[in-house]
Amino acid sequence: MAIVPMKKVLICGLKKDRKGTLELLQRQGALEISNVLEEDNTFRKMDVTSSKTVFERNAVIAEQALAVLEQYAPEKKSILSSFAGRELLTVDEYESNAVNHEEAIKKACRIQDYAKQIGECMAQIPKLEQQLEALAPWSAFDLPLDFKGTKKTAAFIGSIQEELSLEQITEKLGVLTGQVETVDITIVSGGKQQTCLFVVCSRADEEAVEGALKKLSFVKPPLTSMVPARQTVQLKKELDRVRAEIEETQNKIAAMAPDRKALRFVADYYTMRAEKYGVLSGLVQSRSVFLLTGYVPEDRARKLEKLLKEQYDSVVEFADPEEMEDVPVLLHNNKFVEPVEGVIESYSLPGRGEMDPSPVVAMFYYVLFGLMLSDAAYGLIMTGGCAYCLLKLKNMEPGFRKTIKMFMFCGISTAFWGFMFGSFFGDAVNVIATTFFNRPDIRLAPIWFEPVSLPMKMLVFAFLLGIIHLFTGLGVKLYSCIKNGQIMDGIYDAVFWYMLVGGGIVYLLTMSMFTEMLGLSFTLPASAGTAAAAVAFIGLLGIILTSGRESRNWFKRLLKGLYGAYGVTSYLSDILSYSRLLALGLATSVISTVFNKMGSMVGNSIPGIIVFILVFIIGHSLNLAINALGAYVHTNRLQFVEFFGKFYEGGGRKFEPFAIHTKYYRVKEDI
Repeated sequence: MAIVPMKKVLICGLKKDRKGTLELLQRQGALEISNVLEEDNTFRKMDVTSSKTVFERNAVIAEQALAVLEQYAPEKKSILSSFAGRELLTVDEYESNAVNHEEAIKKACRIQDYAKQIGECMAQIPKLEQQLEALAPWSAFDLPLDFKGTKKTAAFIGSIQEELSLEQITEKLGVLTGQVETVDITIVSGGKQQTCLFVVCSRADEEAVEGALKKLSFVKPPLTSMVPARQTVQLKKELDRVRAEIEETQNKIAAMAPDRKALRFVADYYTMRAEKYGVLSGLVQSRSVFLLTGYVPEDRARKLEKLLKEQYDSVVEFADPEEMEDVPVLLHNNKFVEPVEGVIESYSLPGRGEMDPSPVVAMFYYVLFGLMLSDAAYGLIMTGGCAYCLLKLKNMEPGFRKTIKMFMFCGISTAFWGFMFGSFFGDAVNVIATTFFNRPDIRLAPIWFEPVSLPMKMLVFAFLLGIIHLFTGLGVKLYSCIKNGQIMDGIYDAVFWYMLVGGGIVYLLTMSMFTEMLGLSFTLPASAGTAAAAVAFIGLLGIILTSGRESRNWFKRLLKGLYGAYGVTSYLSDILSYSRLLALGLATSVISTVFNKMGSMVGNSIPGIIVFILVFIIGHSLNLAINALGAYVHTNRLQFVEFFGKFYEGGGRKFEPFAIHTKYYRVKEDI
């Protein structure tokens, strides 16, 4: 249960084995490559940017092809499929699939071409529909719309963007042209939006009539050499052809659904190759050999060395990192502690010289979460659901598996505290027994006490747990200082605070006003208060004298010491922060009770049973979701702010090995 020690490694291999070596290292996922070696007259770096770009582009093509397949041939998935993780492949399976990568990428390109073809056809549909819509008012017109007239007559075909009668049009043209005797006007169609006209006049009056029509905002229709009815038929045929082509192309795409696995593999294949070439660009190599440096966990170093020597006869040398070296951090804990590693990582990994806080975090994390949710039924639902996922989905991603395990343990804690406080869907047992069975005497009795009835008792318990939590943080600080040989720092930064805060708490417990306010059944004697005050004073004096010990100037040291002593107020606010254990626990219980009462309002009848079931399921689902999220957030806050503030700084860099960072498949080394 600690930070995994790291070894620096130098690997020297033959250039002909470079590809195999890198693939082996990638599958093992045990080496973080640093490539700190510089070029010289013998060793050079290789520019593989163009090849890497090709691989990245091919991976994108495969992903786009999969997106197209999902659009036109969606894959049926179960609810839990998104949690299932990547499919496992052996090296032999990987290599047999890799042989067909060129054929698979061709299929991806073909799917892209089909998608492009569909896109082009889809773009034609609005244009054709727009043309049909424009021709609709002219469907009864028996001349081509580009008809200009005869040798002696001029024809104008178009529309005015308003509804007008023949008399109104004739009158307006007469006013604008000064005469209408030689003008023949026919209304082809009319409506509220426009009036379609066919106007014929003599060639002598062409200019006058054209000018008058322009002043009436005369708009010409789409020109066509065909009669509108015939053009409409052709457009409809073209529209049907385009739609049929789209359907046919979609069917071609759907027919390629069996190639989905090959496309997923090729997407991962080129992703892996792109990552491998990213490493390759940083290698220094001569005409015959290549060199590679990095960090490997100490417990995997010998296995990696054995594989490299047996398969490629590589030279492998290990060394301990230097004291000030930026060594990556990898945590390794037992199955109970391991789930909270993600919580630690979301804050910050341990910095240089710090211990892994995961064991103490796990010990309190599950307890605090359970206290905030504290309903036995909710806890059993969480535990059962998480356990089912863990048993059913064997290939779940490691990080997600840790999270599910964490919530399973949180569910166990929630169920425990729910039984301790007598909460099972709130007071559902009593409400159901009273409403539907007329048995008000049946209820789930608390093993310990009921926080809703005794909130002050719950508040005192929350403060006590908070004090234990904070003092544990100080204990970790003291342990770390002793472990690092800084015993005096441990006394200054931990023991003195134990004395000040602990002495202050004991002194308060000698005051009857304080103990009565908290509902405590005891008050410590005055002699204990005198001793506690003396211990607290020594602690305060020690803090004032040592908090600014890094300053050589006595005045600055004293000022820093006084400021450090002012930090006792933060302990008060930190302890008060644990009142959220009471607040969130009561919120869960009270909201559950409200939903139970709402559901039982209709009474013992068929409609009452239906209403109760609906309100019960919806209400408790919402309550579980909201309060579980609240418990998660506030448990993290108590760890990050109150607990870590006493001993933990973080700042470590995560171990990022050269591995298979794929989306669909994982490759497992056979050896």
